Amino acid sequence: MNEKEKLIFQLIKKNPYLSQQEMAEQLGMSRPALANIISSLIKRGEILGRAYVLPEKNQIIAIGGANVDRKFTIEQDAQLGTSNPATVTEAVGGVARNIAENLGCLGNHVSLITVMGEDHDSAFIEHNCRNLVNLDLVEKLKGYNTGSYTAVLNREGELVISMANMAIYDQLLPAVLKKHESILQNASCIVIDLNSPLETVEYVRMFATERNIPLAIIPVSSPKMKNMPQDLHGVHYFICNRDEAETYLNMKLETYEHYEEAVHTMLQKGAKYVVLTLGEHGVMAGHAGQLTHYKAISTKNIVDVTGAGDAFVSAFLHGALNDEELEEAIQLGLVNASKTLQSDKTVREDLTKENLLEWRNL
Repeated sequence: MNEKEKLIFQLIKKNPYLSQQEMAEQLGMSRPALANIISSLIKRGEILGRAYVLPEKNQIIAIGGANVDRKFTIEQDAQLGTSNPATVTEAVGGVARNIAENLGCLGNHVSLITVMGEDHDSAFIEHNCRNLVNLDLVEKLKGYNTGSYTAVLNREGELVISMANMAIYDQLLPAVLKKHESILQNASCIVIDLNSPLETVEYVRMFATERNIPLAIIPVSSPKMKNMPQDLHGVHYFICNRDEAETYLNMKLETYEHYEEAVHTMLQKGAKYVVLTLGEHGVMAGHAGQLTHYKAISTKNIVDVTGAGDAFVSAFLHGALNDEELEEAIQLGLVNASKTLQSDKTVREDLTKENLLEWRNL
């Protein structure tokens, strides 16, 4: 900023509700000259328009799914074609939302951009996560149902079958994000899940590339890999599991050599960091052509697998964005995933950055 811009910026910061005439009089300049400078500040994203609200800087923007998760746990062995006695729980979910809540628990400032219906489920989501995630950028759509995910688990907590009602995310188009470009360009990191349509993912990839904003792309499932760009230039972090990588690369991953080949291929597509999660086989991570395998953490007393992948992503990103080395960020992710497996909550209620480090050191 030049000196006049700095003076106007500081005046707006002190009192964003002053009129242009009041500001012009205080600064001893003409109102048209002041209006031109303010217009320039708005175009550059330094301020956000009347009442000249200053943009939040260094916040993480999460884009994608925000659902209501319903989990049915079958009390006995699953039997097809008949009624199975089960218990049911209801909680907020969605990959982007789960990641946002995890990051919020870890002390990060996070805003969520998604689309929801004007229904009971959207009110349920807002009630349950507003304290940790900023929901001011959420868009409500008439005539659409908020996304929902229903999982059927066996008594060991393993997934038997799941059903997803995600049609609303077809409306999470670039036009929704363009309303918030001034906020997006001030993000410390953008995280997008593949509930978002391909054209939206591509828009965000180009937006982040042009402004040198770290971008993390997180798949949701193998079928959602249709929304994954083939060109990964501008993608700072690509984090996926084995099934998603197999679908994306159209190859079977059955050996460590296959894992290495897959990570190399995705690095060659342009991603800066590739993290391939392999369940009990650990994690294969690649950066600058160098690959490293990390062993899994043995987890006893597994209660529920839902949310463990999002827990890994969140703690990994928390570490990476707070200047941890790759190895330490991976270990934080593995610890958070392991602890989440031992909880019946999608996001652990006792998750804090202090507890995460304590768990890491056990």
